[in-house]
Amino acid sequence: MTESTSVTKSDDHRPWPDTPVNLAEKISAVSAPWTPHIVGALNGQLVKIARLEGAFVWHAHEREDELFLVLRGSLRIEMRPPARDVTLREGEFFIVPRGVEHRPVAEEGCVVMLFEPEATSHAGGADTDRAVPINRQPRV
Repeated sequence: MTESTSVTKSDDHRPWPDTPVNLAEKISAVSAPWTPHIVGALNGQLVKIARLEGAFVWHAHEREDELFLVLRGSLRIEMRPPARDVTLREGEFFIVPRGVEHRPVAEEGCVVMLFEPEATSHAGGADTDRAVPINRQPRV
């Protein structure tokens, strides 16, 4: 499976999953920080949850916007000027526009839900061993 391989359940483009999702159960299945776990797919978008601890690498997604929704804790998203850093608390979300170099920072750890196109590279192509290719992002 390559980075651009579809992870939806079938080729008929129906949303996945087709049953209610208990986020508390899904979050409890996520232990490794900075490893997105896929919990759903719709309209070419993936719904992911991840535990974040400390700072990630600076990176940008040239073709995709990226939505961060904080489920637990707080998250600072640092962005290169002219953009400004934002701090998110539980229940808040922010969309990082495509092409904006950013770095998520969770000083005390947090859990986020991400919404992004299937083709989105985890670290935007940044040269880092912390990037998790789509074929290694677990489905929970």
